[in-house]
Amino acid sequence: MDVSGLLSRWRQATPTGIDRVEMAYAQALIRRDPDRLAFGGLRPGGGYARFPTVVVRDYLEATQEMWALGEGGDGARRGRLAFLAMLDIRPVPGGAARRPRAYLHLSPRGLERLRAYEGLLKREHARMVTFVHDLIPLEHPEFVREGGAARFRRKLETLARLADGVLVNSRATAAATRAHLAQLGREIPLRVAPLGVPPSAAAGRHGRGDRPYFVVLGTIEPRKNHLLLLNIWRRWVELEGAQAVPDLVVVGRRGWENENILDLLDRSPALRRVVDERAGLGDVATRSLVAGARAVLCPSFAEGYGLAVAEALRLGTPVIASDIAAHREVGGAAADYLDPLDGLAWVRAVRDYAEPDSARRRAQQARLADWKGAGWAEHFQIAFQLIEDVAR
Repeated sequence: MDVSGLLSRWRQATPTGIDRVEMAYAQALIRRDPDRLAFGGLRPGGGYARFPTVVVRDYLEATQEMWALGEGGDGARRGRLAFLAMLDIRPVPGGAARRPRAYLHLSPRGLERLRAYEGLLKREHARMVTFVHDLIPLEHPEFVREGGAARFRRKLETLARLADGVLVNSRATAAATRAHLAQLGREIPLRVAPLGVPPSAAAGRHGRGDRPYFVVLGTIEPRKNHLLLLNIWRRWVELEGAQAVPDLVVVGRRGWENENILDLLDRSPALRRVVDERAGLGDVATRSLVAGARAVLCPSFAEGYGLAVAEALRLGTPVIASDIAAHREVGGAAADYLDPLDGLAWVRAVRDYAEPDSARRRAQQARLADWKGAGWAEHFQIAFQLIEDVAR
């Protein structure tokens, strides 16, 4: 398993969705068959290396502690020490293959380096299995940093050239991936394995008192459509006053191409009284916060997988989400779906859900009883079968 992506995140106290996938795979592979498992990757300074499993385990444990507590947590120091220990490891040869090998690459990180991956696959005598999380940089280049679309295309070209199996998180991602691979003249065995969500743990309110609040999760970037919500909340305060308006809790770090969003967050007097921006919040606090919300709001324009939808529904919290394929695939009949451009529909929905006796919210809570999200066991049953097939 390539752990380059996880290694690159050692400074970050809170994980991305891709980070969570890599962590889940590392833990599952260690449990499944540690004697058949090795960890490797392209080192930050260049060159390929194998990493001792004992060091990787320590790094994973420290990283989980850091994620649980968020910024300032006790796991941060251990994570940094483990990472520094890995930097001292010199590249080692893969050796002759005694049995078929699969090289599992779960992050897009580094895939633009075609020659490097050709070399490491040759060294390891391995066939590659990759994970495609989304095609957003190609399908919605307006939402990524300048040059991001071209860089992602190089990553996809490497995948098309070298991969022998592809895993994706949703049918929506599968359709997009097949279309782009066809354009590159390659058809690769592909399996859809929806992401697992941990079972809900007991989580009370986050200590916000009796004041109702909504939560929006994710990096603050234009694709997530925070601007819609901030304008709704600003107008709401102007019409009714801050005391009559529920809070909006924004959980996530500040991203890119978001000047208009940050102007509202930093300079709007109305929003200052009702918007609570939480960057670096740990998993434990986030779960508790979500569990006490009137609803989790997911107005994104594009997603590869509706992870925030799944996490909220697993905790029994209602969700109002944009009506896109990835959200419907995860939320099924449970969530409420709205056009991400229909501001008036979002105004009506959040105002309704804010009411203590909201009939619309009660209806979704009733539907939640029939919602069944994907589990990691089902995911890995699909994924490991593909990996075994590729390695034969």
